[in-house]
Amino acid sequence: MQPNRHALAAASPEPGEPVSDDRIAQLVGQVYAAGPAAEQSRLLEHLLRPLGVLSLVAVANGIFAQFRLRSGWQDLQVRMEDAQSVSPSDVVALVHHVQQVQVEAVDGLVKILSNSPVMAGSAATALLVTVLVKRARNRRANDSSDSIAA
Repeated sequence: MQPNRHALAAASPEPGEPVSDDRIAQLVGQVYAAGPAAEQSRLLEHLLRPLGVLSLVAVANGIFAQFRLRSGWQDLQVRMEDAQSVSPSDVVALVHHVQQVQVEAVDGLVKILSNSPVMAGSAATALLVTVLVKRARNRRANDSSDSIAA
């Protein structure tokens, strides 16, 4: 299910406008919904890595804790059938939580999405990659100016 152009236009930030965490979470949910099960598994694995068990239990009624505990702590693997049982709204909730714990993990989706020929062609993926790169640049610029001021 590809998001329509109107939904993407509504999610697209204006030039110079900061990109909200909510907007990013919604875009990740759209990209997740449009992806095949193998790519969904990779996205989930990436997003779950920085979270502990208590965090995973607290998000989306604990669905993600099951995946983590089943596969073991060191070797996280989300099975394709598990990924298919996760709704886009669960992914949005997960992304909201990950952004609070380790925003760089969400920014790291750029590499995963850019390296996937299947995902790279979608409009939602292109928009998500664009806003994540922009946010990372803004954060680095703010960090640099903060360290100079100190």
